[in-house]
Amino acid sequence: MSDLLDNTEEARKAVVEWLTKKAKTKSKFYIKDFYKIFPDDKPRMIKKVVNKMVEDEILEYWSSGSTTMYGLKGAGIQHSSEGEN
Repeated sequence: MSDLLDNTEEARKAVVEWLTKKAKTKSKFYIKDFYKIFPDDKPRMIKKVVNKMVEDEILEYWSSGSTTMYGLKGAGIQHSSEGEN
């Protein structure tokens, strides 16, 4: 496991920084996109960090029914249109 994933706070900071940089072009990401942040780590460990960030309401899930994506809480077009009829 990388030093980054050993330090949960640093891992969270790295994820938020990466998402903030990418926010100009995209607001939702597949779990495999997060693998680029932690190239030396196993997918299961990365998923645990991302899921914990969802639990802590730093990130949020978005699902189309067949695909699950993740993004910063409150970011993106989908978030603003949820709940409209």
